[in-house]
Parts: sequence; C-alpha cells; structure tokens
Amino acid sequence: MEIEEAVKRIIAEINPIRESETVPLDQACGRVLAEKIAAPFAVPHFPKSAMDGYAVCAESVKDASEEHPVHLRVIGEILAGDVWDEELSNDIDKTASAVRVMTGALVPDGLDAVVKQEDTDYGESEVLIRHGVEPYMNYCKVGEDIAAGSTVLPAGRKLGRVEAGVLASLGISEVPVVRRPAVTVISTGSELKSLSGSDASGTAPGQGKIYNSIYYTLSASLTQAGFSAAGRVVPDETEAIAEAIKQALAVSDVVITTGGVSVGKRDLLPEVLKTLGAERVFAGVNIQPGTPTIGSVLNGKAILSLSGNPYAALVNFDLYFWPLAAKLTGCDAYLPKREKAVLKSEYPKVNRLRRFVRARAEEGTVTLPAKSHASSVLSNLLDCNCYIDLNENMKVSPGDTVSIVRMPE
Repeated sequence: MEIEEAVKRIIAEINPIRESETVPLDQACGRVLAEKIAAPFAVPHFPKSAMDGYAVCAESVKDASEEHPVHLRVIGEILAGDVWDEELSNDIDKTASAVRVMTGALVPDGLDAVVKQEDTDYGESEVLIRHGVEPYMNYCKVGEDIAAGSTVLPAGRKLGRVEAGVLASLGISEVPVVRRPAVTVISTGSELKSLSGSDASGTAPGQGKIYNSIYYTLSASLTQAGFSAAGRVVPDETEAIAEAIKQALAVSDVVITTGGVSVGKRDLLPEVLKTLGAERVFAGVNIQPGTPTIGSVLNGKAILSLSGNPYAALVNFDLYFWPLAAKLTGCDAYLPKREKAVLKSEYPKVNRLRRFVRARAEEGTVTLPAKSHASSVLSNLLDCNCYIDLNENMKVSPGDTVSIVRMPE
C-alpha cells in the first residue's frame, strides 16, 4: 500500500471533534476556529485620512498647480481620535473650504479627498493648494478594509498573529475554537528510561538502558501545534501495553505507540492490538524507514503504532499524524507541505522501497547535511527541515528536481 492510500483509509475512520470552547483572543493563537466570524461593523467604520494634509472636495482643486495654486479657507482641524461636529460644516461652502487632518483622522462629509501637506503651504486659516487630487485620493472609504457583515474568517481557520489583529480591529475579544485535541504517546520498551523523576541530570541511563527521547520529540511537536500531549513508558509486557492503550483511549483523540511493531521477540504491538479488537487499517506500507508502522482504529479513535527508532518514528508521525490532525480539527493548515526543489548533494543509494531522506531545503534547493541516514540517529536532524521523497528504485543526481515534504515548523 502507498502512503497516500494508508492516510486516506485511516482518516476515513475518524470523525472531526465537535466540542468547542470560547477563549480570550490573546490566548487563541494556534487554535482552530469552531465557527465562522462575520464582521459586526465595517472597518474603517468612518471615512478617514490616509496621511497628514487637508481634506478637500476634489472638484475644487482639480486644476491646482505650482503656477496656479488654489486658495481654500481652513474651517477646522481634526486629529486622529477627534470627534467632528458635522453641524459646523453644514452651512459652509465645501468647494471653497478645507479641513486640516492628520493620518487616521475622520474626513467630514462632503469632502472626498486629502491633499498631502507637502503639496501645500501648511496654512492655518487659509491654505494654498499646489497640486490637484482625484476623488478619494489619500482617503480611506468606509469598509475599505472589511465590509460590514462579510465573512472575515471561516470555520476551520488556524489563528495566528494576522487573524488576531483582524479580530481585534472588529472589537472581538473572545473567539470560539475547536476543543484542543488530546494525544497520548505510549513508549514501549523495557530498555526505556523516563526523564521524569530522574535523580541525575545529564548522566548515562545505565547499562542496557536508553532515555525515552521519542516521547519528547513527538510531544514537542504536539504542544507546539496547540495540542494536549501526555506520555508514559511501558515495559515489553502484553498486559501492561494493553492496559496503557485502553486507558489512553478513554482520554485521548489519538493514541500513538512507539516500539514493538516489528518481528522481534518483544515486538508485541500486533498481538496486543488484535487482542483489544482494534481494526487494522494499514500495515507494511511502501515506506522506508518505518515499513512496520501500523494504523488501527478502536472505538472510533485512531491508534498509530510507530517504530521505536527515533527517526523512523518521527518521519512516519509527520506523514500520518498531521492528516489526522487536519481531519479532527477541520483545519487543512496541518497537512504536510509538499514542494519541488533542486538536489545539490550526492545520494548514490538506490532504495528498494520508497524512502524519505532527511534534508535541508533553502531557496529552491535541497541538500543532505546528514552523513548518516540510519533510522536510529536523531541528532543530525538538527540541521534538517524537510524530507526528500524518493520513489522505489529511483536514482538521483545533483541537479535533479526532487519532491520534498517540509517538516512542521
């Protein structure tokens, strides 16, 4: 089975999260909108000046020039934030008058353009206009930014800094967001040692033991995306793994296991999943590393069983989990980003299976900063930001255009 088919099958088995909550705008960054947001009023909701100058009727100054300037009477001054009494201008001939305005200030009714102050003599009671303007020049119309009643943000939009600014401009201080997805990572392996409660920082974990680096790699990715992440280490014991999965399913939207998916003596996940009654959706996908990865569904929830090797676990997590996240939240922003890039490094190996190679993409090119491509090596990912997607039996050389998948930022 190809990766795309495996992804399609598992996301078809789960339903989007229906629960939502309302959160303050300054706590909504990274969350996904649960409902569309319509503009309660126009932005701007009054006509305003785009620069410092003089609000005028464009018709009255259309012929103004250096040689033939137009004289206008200044009937007032409006600074940003000032309120203008329209009754003051009701009986004034606007074709012969101007109002001194600053950037962001209201432009009174009947005046339809702003002459920038550099094109005047900066007059206070009377101003000399040296350049004409067209109607609505240097003038922000009502609703120029956002029309009243228009859909500003659709449901399923991931909120970032620009979205926050737009909502703030509409006076929206709270937003409805999709409940934060909960994910539990179960790291299986009697060799694993947890960092929590460790009595010595920076010391070797002991003979035959390794620290559980995979959990921290995955949980960092999850929490950075705004998800809730929990984790635990479970020894290679059938009953312990089964109980951990059952407990995780009760409180999680997705359960991720690492380790125990291959064919060794302690690779117990296939047996455990079968005993629990989980429906196997895919296994043995055409991918390297991580061919043994298993996708299952139990009680309407996805279980991703990843390799115990750090790199294999990470690349398969990125390929399978983020499409699940998109389905759960209704937000396509989580989907892996694919691009084309020109290969600049040598990669002489021809792989029997479709392979994802750690790499670094910059300005349309991609290089291989890592010397080792072993799935157990994690540290050389520090200089990488993407995976090169190579089809089986594919030979590539420097200068070839290749497909890449961006790692989540």
